[in-house]
Amino acid sequence: MTLAIETPRKSRVDTLLGDIGIGQVLLAVALLLYPAIASDFFLTQIGGYSLIWGMIALSLMMLAGYGGMVSLAQITVAGLAGYMVAIFGENNSNVHGFGWPWWVVVPIAVFVAGIASALIGAISARTDGIYTIMITLAIATAMYYFTQQNYALFNGFPGFTGIRAPDFLGIYWRDPMPFYYLCLGVAVVAYAAVLYCARSTFGLALQALRDNPRRMRALGFHVTQHKIVTYFYAGLIAGLAGVLLVWFNGRISPGTIGVGAAINVLIIAVIGGMRHPIGPFLGALVVVLMQTFAIDIVGAERFNTLIGLFFLAIVFISPDGLLGLWGKLKPHLRQESLRSGP
Repeated sequence: MTLAIETPRKSRVDTLLGDIGIGQVLLAVALLLYPAIASDFFLTQIGGYSLIWGMIALSLMMLAGYGGMVSLAQITVAGLAGYMVAIFGENNSNVHGFGWPWWVVVPIAVFVAGIASALIGAISARTDGIYTIMITLAIATAMYYFTQQNYALFNGFPGFTGIRAPDFLGIYWRDPMPFYYLCLGVAVVAYAAVLYCARSTFGLALQALRDNPRRMRALGFHVTQHKIVTYFYAGLIAGLAGVLLVWFNGRISPGTIGVGAAINVLIIAVIGGMRHPIGPFLGALVVVLMQTFAIDIVGAERFNTLIGLFFLAIVFISPDGLLGLWGKLKPHLRQESLRSGP
């Protein structure tokens, strides 16, 4: 008689924690200690701003990297959350500004962003490839012109100004250090949620839908419904980023959700790496640094050309972005270190 020893199954949380390596730990420590060496400018204009755009690009990465759905409407979803904060919260534009407390406004804004994203998914989920890109770009463009021309709800071209971050626990959360840690905390939650989703049954099914939707449909999966739910989850992440973005700028207008901003989200995701959750944050940091410093070198008129050339170089050298390039270089660096060792 033999006794069968059953190996305990690891939960998804255990698997997630097991995948965290020394690199992630060092990065977390560096991000936590960053305010100790950074000025107020670098805390907000570089650190906080990069984290915000990284979250918007992360919502795109979740759709495109795991689901094969390239949406150019993520900045639209984030901007809609920002408009909700301006409308239901406080502003000094003398339009709406109902003055509701932030702990009521923020959940409403994020939920509206999730519903809007799900509606976009319901429209575009039955398409693939270039058709998904074109439909979501058309939605983003239509929303841009609608907010620009609608004064009754969105106050048209001027938008809303005087939007303040909340005062809570005796802290004004738009001050440089609190705002940086707020952005970092929300970004970590969004990053962990995407990692957890990727390792869950839902995420594994989503990746299978990306690779072979016909087979998954034959197995009984509701492909369109699965995609719409993914859009909803991605919209929640974009909505959180939209709330932080409107607190960062103190205002929101149609220019916030323009076509150029929609393209920038795609550029950020591709530069960092569309298949890696950390990639959008890396791409956002690169683009924000270039926007902050390179524009003074090449000028505002040539800056978009510089971004375009950098984007093309990354695509040609490494279609998987900077992280894919690092993955290619790592074995060569390891071989060189072994050769130079004792």
